[in-house]
Amino acid sequence: MVRDGYFYGFGFIAAGLVVYLATGQWAWAIVPFLLAFFFLWFFRDPKRPVPADAGLVVSPADGKITEVARIQTPTGERIRLSIFLSVFDVHVNRSPITGTIREIRYQKGKHLNALDRRCSEKNEQNVVTVQGEEFDVTFSQIAGILARRIVFNFKVGDFVERGQRVGLIKFGSRVDVLLPGHARVRVALGQRVKGGASVLADILPPQEESSLDVLQEIFA
Repeated sequence: MVRDGYFYGFGFIAAGLVVYLATGQWAWAIVPFLLAFFFLWFFRDPKRPVPADAGLVVSPADGKITEVARIQTPTGERIRLSIFLSVFDVHVNRSPITGTIREIRYQKGKHLNALDRRCSEKNEQNVVTVQGEEFDVTFSQIAGILARRIVFNFKVGDFVERGQRVGLIKFGSRVDVLLPGHARVRVALGQRVKGGASVLADILPPQEESSLDVLQEIFA
């Protein structure tokens, strides 16, 4: 469990006990006890089996795939995947690949609904780029209507493993993932994914990708 869960959970348990002692009636303490249960459940942090094959990109968050799109960026064509996290999803974020954190950029912004496509550019967010051996992957922790705090526990230059816990977005939110343009996406719109365990894409070095395309054409 994330440390915040103990803070909120035990805080509301204490509040419930105070209410009971002040009123002598358990009925008045039900609400704080229910809130305590909710926060202890919300901040859960389950263990996940992380795929070990080379070239895989795992999901940095739990949620539902709401966008798969090719976009143009200053560094060239990229593939953007968007993951919507409801209040019922695990909100711990994980590194999509193994590598070194090359850049962390915090952006102040609005708190539009995380299902709104404009939130990728307009909302408060933390943008992290992880540089692997052959490619880099960028993911954005995006605040939503309810989310008011984004947590990221590493700094530029730190090394992270694929599937390693790196941060948290409190309450409903969204995570965008930018993949190299030659990535082979392995998820579809509407599919549910689990942080650290679900494979979003596999990425071969461009030269290997070209060789594979040639072989496929020969044997087609």
